[in-house]
Amino acid sequence: MNPPAPSLAQTFDPASGRPLGVSFEFFPPRTPEMEATLWRSVERLAPLKPRFMSVTYGAGGTTRERTHAIVRRILAETSVPPAAHLTCVDASREDIDAVARAYWQSGVRHIVALRGDPPTGQSRYTPHPQGYRGAAELVAGLKRIGDFEISVAAYPETHPEAPSPAFDIDNLKRKVDAGATRAITQFFFDTDIFLRFLERTLKAGITVPIVPGILPVSNFAQVQKFAALCGATVPNWLARQFDGLDSDPETRRLVAATVAAEQCRRLRAEGIHDLHFYTLNRAELSFAICHMLGLRPTGTRGRAA
Repeated sequence: MNPPAPSLAQTFDPASGRPLGVSFEFFPPRTPEMEATLWRSVERLAPLKPRFMSVTYGAGGTTRERTHAIVRRILAETSVPPAAHLTCVDASREDIDAVARAYWQSGVRHIVALRGDPPTGQSRYTPHPQGYRGAAELVAGLKRIGDFEISVAAYPETHPEAPSPAFDIDNLKRKVDAGATRAITQFFFDTDIFLRFLERTLKAGITVPIVPGILPVSNFAQVQKFAALCGATVPNWLARQFDGLDSDPETRRLVAATVAAEQCRRLRAEGIHDLHFYTLNRAELSFAICHMLGLRPTGTRGRAA
C-alpha cells in the first residue's frame, strides 16, 4: 500500500537529496508578435533554473532557421542549456549531420532526437532515401558526431503507428541502446497509465530516466485535437472540469493550473524527480504550477520542491 501523498507544500524530501527538476518546451513562432511572447516566456521561466529548454523542429526542417535562432539566443542570453529538436523527415543523413555539427560548433550539447511526424498532406512517415530511417539510427548518427546529451520520445499510451505496445517499447529500447540519455513522454492525464508504462520499460531493461511530459490545459478543445493526433486519452473527469468554461478564460487558467499541479504532486509522490512542461510558448501556467510545487526563482524566498 502506498503512503499518503504529501501536500503541495511538502514535496521536498531533504533526506533524498533530489529536488524537483523541470524543463520547458517551446516551438518556433511564426510572427514578430509571437516571437515577443515566446521570449517573454523564456525570460519568465529561466529564473526557475530549468535543466534545459527545448525548441521544436518542423517536419522536413520547415522551421529550421527559426529553431536555430531561438536555440542560439537561449544559449547566448540565458544560463539555461538549450536542447534543439532534430528530426529525420525529408532530409538526407548528410543534411542532418551538417545541422548537428553546426549545433556542436555553436556550443549546443543537447539534442532531442525524433523520427518526426509526416509532412502536411502525407498520412504516414516515409524515410528519405538517403536519410536516417528512424530515431534509433539518428541517435547513433549523432553520437558519431559528438558526445551529445540526447533525449528521445516515449509514448505511455503507445505511438499511434506502432503495431503493438511491445513493439513500441522495443523501439524505445533501440533508441536507448543507440545512446539516448533520457526519454521524454508524450503528454498524458491518467497518471496510472504512466506508472504502468514505467513498469514495462523497467522489465524491458530500460534504465535511463523517463521524464513525464506535462501539458497544462489552457484550451480544452485544442487539447482534444492534440490528443486525437497522438493517441492520448482525455478522461471524462477532465472534460467535466472544463465544462461550461469556453468563454471564461480566467477560470479555465485556475482550473488548468490546479489540475496539472495535482498531476505533478502525484508523480512526485511516486518518486518522479523530473518534469517536462509543454508550454505552448506561454509561461503563466507552467510558472504557477512550479510555484505550487515549491519551486521558486533564484534569489526569492522559498524552498525548491
